[in-house]
Formats: sequence, C-alpha cells, structure tokens
Amino acid sequence: MITCPKCSKDNQDHYKFCLGCGAELPREAGAGAPKPFSPQTPSQGVKSQASQAPAPSAVSSPPAPTAQAYSPPAGPAGGGMVMGGGGIGSGPAGAGQGGQSQPPPAGGTVSCPQCAHINTPSNLFCGSCGFRLTGAAAAAPKAAPSAPAPIGGLGAGTVVLTALRADGTEAGTFALPGTTVTVGRETGAIFAGDSYLSPRHATFKQNGQKVSVKDEGSLNGVYKKLVRDVPVELRPHDMFRIGQEIIKFEPLAPAPPSPDGVERLGSPAKGYVGRIALVIGREITGNAFPIPETGVHLGRERGDVLFPEDGYVSGLHCRIAPQGGQVLLTDLGSSNGSFVRLQAETEVINGDVLLMGQQLFRVTM
Repeated sequence: MITCPKCSKDNQDHYKFCLGCGAELPREAGAGAPKPFSPQTPSQGVKSQASQAPAPSAVSSPPAPTAQAYSPPAGPAGGGMVMGGGGIGSGPAGAGQGGQSQPPPAGGTVSCPQCAHINTPSNLFCGSCGFRLTGAAAAAPKAAPSAPAPIGGLGAGTVVLTALRADGTEAGTFALPGTTVTVGRETGAIFAGDSYLSPRHATFKQNGQKVSVKDEGSLNGVYKKLVRDVPVELRPHDMFRIGQEIIKFEPLAPAPPSPDGVERLGSPAKGYVGRIALVIGREITGNAFPIPETGVHLGRERGDVLFPEDGYVSGLHCRIAPQGGQVLLTDLGSSNGSFVRLQAETEVINGDVLLMGQQLFRVTM
C-alpha cells in the first residue's frame, strides 16, 4: 500500500494518484507494481478489509463473519475501473461496516452523509468511502432523506444514478428529482467528493419513456461504456478511454494547398485511415499511432498498441478498424470497459454505465 503524504489515505501500490484527495503519490513506493496486476485482481476494498480484519477481533472474538461477507466481491466487469471508483469509492468496499462494529471514539463523532460510517471529528475525509467531511455534521441531516431507499421502492418513471465502487458494488444512489436535472459537484450527495466533476457537469432529461444525457461543457466530459463486441463509430476527433488512457481519434485527410496553390509535402499515407493520439492535457496530445486499413488492437500485453504500465488495461482490450466507410471501436470483453466521450445529447437506457469525473454511474429506470 502507498500512504498519501497529503491526506494519509492508503492506496494500492499501482495507483499514480490518491483516490482520496487526488494528490500525486510517491513513485518509489510503487515502482514496478503494475507488473503483477491482472484484470481479475480483487478490488482495493477486499485488500483493505483484510488488513482491518484483526481490529474487530480485538472487540469480539469471531472475526470470521466480517471477512466472509466480503470474500466474494462482485467482479470488476461491472465497473472495476479504479478511476471510475475514485472519488466516492476510494475507501475500502467493506471498511464501512467493519469500522462501525468498533465502539465510537470518545469526544464526539461525525457520521458520513454518504455511507453512514462513523468518523472522528478530526477526519477531513470519510475513512470508509473518502467523502469530504468538511461541514458534514451540518450536512448530515439534509443528506439523510436523500440517502436512497432500495430502488424497488421508488416511484414508476424515476431515474436513478447508482455510483459504483471499484469492485462493482454500489456506493450510493441519487434519484433525479425532476424531468430536467443538472448534476455536478455542487449537487452534493454522491457527487460532492469528486474534484474531477465540474460544478454543473451534465444534464439529464426525461421525455416520456426516454432519457438523455448532455455534457454541459464540463472540463473532463461524460463518457458512455461500450457493450462488449458491439462496435461504435469513431467520428473525427472523438475521444475514448481505456484504463487510465484518454485517446483521441484523428482521421487522415490531405492537407489543402497554400493560398498561392503550392501543394504541401508530407510522408506517404497510403494504406492508413487515421491515427490515435494520447491526450496528455487539455487540447494537448502526445504519442500518436497510425491506423492501417487492416485495423489495430490495443491492450496491455497483446496487440499493436500496448500500454504495459497501465494495470487497468486488459491484456487485449479493444480494436479499431475501418468498415464500410466508417472507423469502428469495439470492446473485446475487457475487465474495466471502454468508454466513448459524448459529443452531443445522447439517449441512455436502463443499465447503461456512464463515467463522469472519477466515478462510474449506472442508470436505472
């Protein structure tokens, strides 16, 4: 584990940034850690629960029930991407219940508005879910009513966003209170602890039985998870995300001549339909890779373009290939999924998974 020097939160060895506060983690502690990663590695919640298992035994002798309750975590296929689990799922998946079994600390307590974990007043972040506790004591009474009941108890036509932890378990829900609702960091609830969310990030609209989402010009965008083996078209300058990599698609088009009619020189592009470039900053791209007419495969261990240092990219993750005049992106059954950034208002259906900021949200209707 790597302990964040800024907020003291424990993070897995292969994390580059703290999931509690977003600060860059010291590299010397995690050097070489991504190599043993496999897509089926259990979530951080399971590891952290194991480290906390001795604590309940000091209070009550049988620790077995707590350990067994979290031994079969939901696999990462539902949203195991750690960045998707970041802001709200940064704490251990099972730490909330394990921590609550201990007697509350003396000198007053603060109950997390998001997961109800009991924290000491000195905690700035919840020890279970990483929620920012600044002013939590005052906010707790307001958060309690919106703390979601089981989805089955909601009225017909209600649209619910369910935040997913790194291991696919639920970290909280938010029922859209109207037919047109804009959510973001200023909304509070399950969105408040994610500094990668814009204050007004995305708007959800209900029109009869249809629901759509629109990016409100947010800094980090709204991404929709692809369905396995179902190709989607990559339009010019579309961006998609695999693991921690943000990638931009750029078609190849001949450069026009100069105003005085001089043709521009360039390397031969015969046999290529475009290129993909890594997005390393706002409007800044880094390494680029050409896309031949035969297509390319992306992965951590196999394929034409490899990301060996990104533990959240599957061995063989996705494919980009031209077909019928289009360039198509297909997820090949990756553990953490492939996500395409939405450029316009897009309809969503029951079960769709959206990536906003560092969090994954499942849409339930």
